[in-house]
Amino acid sequence: MYNHQNTNIHYTDQGAGPAIVLLHGFTESHAIWDEFVAPLADAFRVVTIDLPGHGQSGMLGEVHTMDDMAGAIKAVLDHLMIGECVLIGHSMGGYAALAFARQHVGRVAGLGLFHSTAAPDSEEARGLRDRAIEVIRKNKQDFLLQFIPSLFAEKNREPLRPLIDRLTGTAAAMPAEAIIAAQEGMKQRADSRDLLREAAFPVLFIAGKQDSRIPIEGILPQLALPKTCYSLILEDAGHMGWAEAPEECLDMLRTFAAACFR
Repeated sequence: MYNHQNTNIHYTDQGAGPAIVLLHGFTESHAIWDEFVAPLADAFRVVTIDLPGHGQSGMLGEVHTMDDMAGAIKAVLDHLMIGECVLIGHSMGGYAALAFARQHVGRVAGLGLFHSTAAPDSEEARGLRDRAIEVIRKNKQDFLLQFIPSLFAEKNREPLRPLIDRLTGTAAAMPAEAIIAAQEGMKQRADSRDLLREAAFPVLFIAGKQDSRIPIEGILPQLALPKTCYSLILEDAGHMGWAEAPEECLDMLRTFAAACFR
């Protein structure tokens, strides 16, 4: 734990060498990376962080902007005396990684958008978040029981039912206020496509063809933005490639990080 703005931010730190920072998505925790940490720690220093309001980390306020999350990431990295790193963010974690890169570009050796996007919410998407917030206020559990299974490709839902149940339990342990704070922060996030155009560091996209949350049609044009871009397109995955195609994703993360530090 590290105290940041009078709030505990939970992290893990394993391995030695160049640093990879793994950031989870909305309603998740650092635990989504449990199967990735040990293999990556053979060659890298691997840091996972519970973003504000998630996992074992406390809340910073009524809204958790992506800049707020970037500030928590910086505080942990400063505490660990990590300068340059590769940032990998799943979904919301990608938005936080982009915010960090905008503020501290010199500390980013590479950036991975794992079922994430540099584009802002559309007007329609912001409206959907507002409706989701109303549902969460009325009945958090109803929201989670619908939301979390929808993140997986339909064919993967039954085989991965035990994991879906664990993720639902993790999310259910969050206060409704923390879930809403993250929704509000994602709704307000900036357009970061200009950052990708200007980035001197390599960028990785991992996308699922069955992803209903970040449709691949919106990701493909972004592959042309960075000067150096790596991509992994998962045929049978939805929004949760770390669980739906873990071996492919782990291999890609290892390859990408090695290239960034070469």
